[in-house]
Amino acid sequence: MKLNFFLLLSIFSLFSFSQDLAILKYKGGGDWYGNPTALPNLIKFCNANIDTQMTEKPETVEAGSVDVFRFPLLHMTGHGNVLFEDDDVTNLRRYLESGGFLHIDDNYGMKPYITRELKKIFPNQELEELPSTHPIFSVAFQFKDGLPKIHEHDGKRPQAFGLYSKERLVVLFTFESDLGDGWEDQEIHNDPEDIRLKALQMGANIIKYAFEN
Repeated sequence: MKLNFFLLLSIFSLFSFSQDLAILKYKGGGDWYGNPTALPNLIKFCNANIDTQMTEKPETVEAGSVDVFRFPLLHMTGHGNVLFEDDDVTNLRRYLESGGFLHIDDNYGMKPYITRELKKIFPNQELEELPSTHPIFSVAFQFKDGLPKIHEHDGKRPQAFGLYSKERLVVLFTFESDLGDGWEDQEIHNDPEDIRLKALQMGANIIKYAFEN
């Protein structure tokens, strides 16, 4: 009976997504709440520039909650440990396979933990780097070289990695870019306006791609 409920919920979710996004709250002690001004600023930019009509204050949903099915896109960030328990894994897999999209923006230090936890959701896949020709880099704003560099950490190039369900990109992991810092209020990091604009435009690409695919 429990399995049938979730299967019905997954099917129903295809028709119940709002045009909004949510912050994913996860276990493990990592700061899932990082960059508090980032998403409100990105939402305002998208509403003004790519004709979305998102609620400016994003909701927070837990990884194991049925509330994830209300949103076409979940955003996840942090610096440290991530833990998906069994119920979280099952729930997120069903969410992603039924039309959802998860964007994980490494705020620095997430990669070893999120790589391990994503293996629980898609055990037969490895994170695959997206080529610069992927549509996510041109769906609204053009990034001919792929993911832009927003903040410097270890001198590595920015990379966008993906996981797929039936050839549909369902997980995007942005690494060594730190888009979220570029979305935050200007006075927090004092980024130049052109850098902040690149971050917001790339964020808009992610949202438009997730909403349309």
